[in-house]
Amino acid sequence: MQPSKNKKVEYLETFYRPSVAVQKTSAEIINEARNMLRTLRTQRPFTPREEQRKLFGSGSSRTPENRPPSTFSLHASSFESVESRPISCARLSPLEHKPKLLLSSTSEEHHIPPVKSPVDSEKIKKVSNARALLFRSASYGNLLPDKAFLPNESKRQSSEEATIGDISRSCNENCSQKLTVQLSFNDECHPLSSKEHYSKLMGEEAYQKMTHISTSCQLSSQSDQINNEESPLASQDTNEQAGPAAKLDFFSGANETEEENYWNKKILPILHELETEDNVENLCHACSALYQVLEEGNMLGKRFKGRTLFLKTLYKLVDIASDTLGLKLAKIILGLKVSGKNLLNICKLVFKISRNEKNDILIQNDNILDSLLEILRVEDLQANTEAFLYCMGAIKFISGNTRLIHEMVNKGSVEILLKLMKQINEINEGDLRFSSTGHLLVQLTATLRNLVDLPQSRCKLLEYGAIQELCLVLEKRMSDKDICINVARIFSKLSSFNDCCTALADCSRCYILFLALLNKHPKKQDLVVRIIFILGNLTAKNNEAREQFYETQGSINTLITLFQSHWEIESNSKLWKDDGEFKKLKHPSEVEDILIKLIRVIANLSIHPTVGVSLATNDQIVTLLIKILEYKSINECEELVINTTATINNLSFYQVKNSVIQEKKLHIAELLFKLLMSSNMDGILEAIRVFGNLSQHHEVCDFIIQRQVYKFMIALLDAKHPDVCFSACGVLLNLTVDKYRCTVLNEEGGIKKLIDCLRDFGPTDWQLACLICKTLWNYSESVEIAKPCFEDDESNALLVLLASLLDEELALDYSLDSDLRNYHKLYWETEFKPVAQKLLQKIQN
Repeated sequence: MQPSKNKKVEYLETFYRPSVAVQKTSAEIINEARNMLRTLRTQRPFTPREEQRKLFGSGSSRTPENRPPSTFSLHASSFESVESRPISCARLSPLEHKPKLLLSSTSEEHHIPPVKSPVDSEKIKKVSNARALLFRSASYGNLLPDKAFLPNESKRQSSEEATIGDISRSCNENCSQKLTVQLSFNDECHPLSSKEHYSKLMGEEAYQKMTHISTSCQLSSQSDQINNEESPLASQDTNEQAGPAAKLDFFSGANETEEENYWNKKILPILHELETEDNVENLCHACSALYQVLEEGNMLGKRFKGRTLFLKTLYKLVDIASDTLGLKLAKIILGLKVSGKNLLNICKLVFKISRNEKNDILIQNDNILDSLLEILRVEDLQANTEAFLYCMGAIKFISGNTRLIHEMVNKGSVEILLKLMKQINEINEGDLRFSSTGHLLVQLTATLRNLVDLPQSRCKLLEYGAIQELCLVLEKRMSDKDICINVARIFSKLSSFNDCCTALADCSRCYILFLALLNKHPKKQDLVVRIIFILGNLTAKNNEAREQFYETQGSINTLITLFQSHWEIESNSKLWKDDGEFKKLKHPSEVEDILIKLIRVIANLSIHPTVGVSLATNDQIVTLLIKILEYKSINECEELVINTTATINNLSFYQVKNSVIQEKKLHIAELLFKLLMSSNMDGILEAIRVFGNLSQHHEVCDFIIQRQVYKFMIALLDAKHPDVCFSACGVLLNLTVDKYRCTVLNEEGGIKKLIDCLRDFGPTDWQLACLICKTLWNYSESVEIAKPCFEDDESNALLVLLASLLDEELALDYSLDSDLRNYHKLYWETEFKPVAQKLLQKIQN
């Protein structure tokens, strides 16, 4: 009795049911495992771990001259003592007329009168010397006095000071850093409690630096007050006072005395220790204590007016070769909200330290991750693109640590990174920032690639619309191979999970982007294999995805082109040995891996009835599949051969006109016969399934009889594996449709083995039990009426066995869960019981 076409349609419709978010029932899982058409599984492409931590890995498409460096030298001199203003995007237009510098003033017409000096040359000389001292290169000696604050100076009202103030103001207007200081030329006017004058204790230059702490100091003059211009990063609250004494302004406001006391008691002793201590361990303890007292005193950020000198003390410690100390310095400096070049250098410092995997535990202990994420969250991307790059590079290294990655997610890194990605996506290709933000995007996507391993990360990615943003990244950065491969790795991981795969399948433009990538970079193996893997996942879990991909323009042609090109590479990659045998260097090769995953896409697409018919009638696809079976053995590349055979099985299911499978069925049967002779049970099972479809044709049945393939099928009934028995019994069932071929069951003990299978698997697999009863029924129909159907022992065994299996209370296991019990009862009543009752009656009569 041949299975009806309606029965196949039933299998087909059940299998085609689109995947849903809810968990499948036990019955659905069992039923899908027995379906004629099946999806294929394969391993996710392996990403080797980089031996060294770098901004761009060894496989980067960026040349060294076209990418920021991963190694660099960093010293205390790299930092700026006074932070510069952020670079403005505005650019001044060049002057149309360039004034000429006259070397002589003999011509009255072009004579430029000299500027008159308000004082004589001696006074100018004095001021020039003082200004030279002020702007001389900073010394890295001891910068801090023993006392926190200078005493108030007595007011001196000389005409000389007024003159000096006028000249100082004039100089300040042309000075790039716009600083003002109080200059005094009489050291005797500065009492210093129990020590000598500060200038003698610290040196003249250091004393001038000390006076920089105040952003605005006044010359002691009642009639002329100097209005100073503020340093770019100093506080605007200068708290200037006109009076008999000028005050060095560390703090301002009502709580000035309290803050001064806090400075003297808590902070100043630690700063002195940093200046004098040369033991690294003690310096690290001092830095930890310093950060704590700054945090407790609410002195982090930019509000602290002694910040410039304070930072300068920390910068000089960068030269000490200690990663532990470097991280502690970075935490304090970042806590003081540096910007510009100093922010870049401190990000480089953290990046440099994080390159050593052994420092991950130091990064975790110092909570430096908080500071790095704060940079990405609050700083301006446009003004600090390079700083963002090294900051993001350090975060990427941290995300590779399994202990730190959980901490990253808990600190909101996913939200911060997606927000940054949206900012970058707003930059168009014509923008000057497009290239530099591309380097940053490589680090960002590499970090997300690590984060998607955690379930909580994947939930946040879906919640914040990461799939749409990543698709936009692919659309804008299609030419950047590094970015494309990182995004492909992210999607490769995401598509392995049902909820993420469904969300990706719902993004309709992803199919267009994936095909565009395959067409643009067909020779980039690591990118192609991941895109193909993603498409395989999408088409395995969603019938609508199969249809959407098929209907995308050029989809099948792109698959065929990739198939042909990679098969040509693979077929030419063998080495001829002296013994006359072909042998591969490595299995599976990179090209074989692409073919494995490419064929998987075709197999999954063929489950859709419309797409399946189209592929079954496509001569190029079927021909390529047959070539693989011709030139590849299962011992050479197991997964490739098994996937190819399973794909042919899916395509052979469609008995349609112009089917290439039907045209070449005998050649395919020859290839499958070689596979049956192997010792690989998975390959044998796939070959039997194909024979189950092809044996519906008389030519293939004749081939099975002539080549004695049926004996192999009967032998497989002893495999004690229900799926193997089911497939072998399906072939025998098709053979018994013709009464002249039914006699094959008498050979090799076929009847007895069928009865044994019914006894072993009947109570747990009613589909297989039904198939065995149909095969025995066909055999009984072929026997002449005057003769008994079975031998006495066979008849007796069947009578007892069928009677027990038809007893509902004995046959159905009520200890199973309700869902599985209902499933078994349904197949027992609809499939097994009608056929078994007829067979029992026939034997009884």
